[in-house]
Amino acid sequence: MKLLNILFAVFILALLGTYIFQGKPDFLFSGNLGMAAFIIFTGLSHFKFQKGMAMMIPDFVPGKMFWVYFTGVLEMAAGIGLMIPSLRETTAILLIIFYVLVFIANINSSKKKINIFKADYTGPGMNYLYKERIPMQLILIVWTWYFGIYLN
Repeated sequence: MKLLNILFAVFILALLGTYIFQGKPDFLFSGNLGMAAFIIFTGLSHFKFQKGMAMMIPDFVPGKMFWVYFTGVLEMAAGIGLMIPSLRETTAILLIIFYVLVFIANINSSKKKINIFKADYTGPGMNYLYKERIPMQLILIVWTWYFGIYLN
C-alpha cells in the first residue's frame, strides 16, 4: 500500500498546481498524472527487483526475465499513454486488463511467500494478498477507469 502514496501525493500536488496556475483544479489531468507517476515508478522497479519479480510468475510460463522486463516497459509506456489525450482511453482499458492479469502473479507470489525485494521466500504470504494487494488492485482499477475512461 506504500506505493499508493505516490499515486495520492502526485494527484494532490497536481490538483494544487493546477489550482495555483489555472485558477481551478484539473481533476482529469491530476488523476491521470498520479496514475502515470505510479505506473512508471512500478515499471522502473521491474529493473531493480527483476529476480524477485521473476519468482512471482507461475512456473508454467517460460522466459520469466523477458516477461519481467517486457511488463516493466509496458507499464512505463502506459504511464506515458495516460498523459496523451488521444491514447488515454485505450491505454486505460489495456491497463485495467493488465491489472487483472498481474493479479494472477500476485496470487502465485502470496502462495509462495515471495519477497520480491530480497528474491527469496520470506514474504508475508496470503495475509498480504487479502489485506493489501486486493484492496490496492481494486483502487488501481477503479482509479484507472474513473480518470482514464469515465472522465475522459
